[in-house]
Amino acid sequence: MRRLILLAILALITCAPAHAWQVPVAAERYQRELVRVVEQEWGLSAPVAIHAAQIHQESAWRSDARSPVGAEGLSQFMPGTSAWIAELYPDLGEAAPYSPGWAMRAQARYNRFNWRRIDAGDACSHWAMTLSAYNGGLGWVHRDQRLASAAGDDPSVWFGSVATHTSRAGWAERENRGYVARILLTLTPRYTAAGWPGGAPCSRS
Repeated sequence: MRRLILLAILALITCAPAHAWQVPVAAERYQRELVRVVEQEWGLSAPVAIHAAQIHQESAWRSDARSPVGAEGLSQFMPGTSAWIAELYPDLGEAAPYSPGWAMRAQARYNRFNWRRIDAGDACSHWAMTLSAYNGGLGWVHRDQRLASAAGDDPSVWFGSVATHTSRAGWAERENRGYVARILLTLTPRYTAAGWPGGAPCSRS
């Protein structure tokens, strides 16, 4: 009898549906502040879900995160980038990448900086190139757009066009393209489904 009970329990466990993805507890701790920060920078239709997905990818919501190459805090800025942002935008105050509030404000501002300097055909491509710039630099995005245009592809479209053209090193290309795809195609829809505002611009639905 005991063996039958164990087999029945095992069958129930094996057949049970996988748990739905859940927003990390750490993300919920910062949600209200992130909404406020991103709305201040982007307006009431602010892309909060994208910023949340980006932080998830960058640091897994760990304010004390430090990468092997020296990127720091929630938003994983390199020290030089933090200093540059603080100098460019004095209203943000002194660079403080390990301060969650400063990191979120600087992230939203830096994304806006890149967004304004990119020409794209739609919101999905615009965000893809903005995130590519955050990860690898705005200059590389512009180079990739020029390569796409020279090859006869559309420089205003990311997936299937600009994303397939670059002169970056192989590892840098894989990291950059994977970064963009995971944030926009996997993480942003999850945060949107969990109720974070702003929508998912590359949603297939």
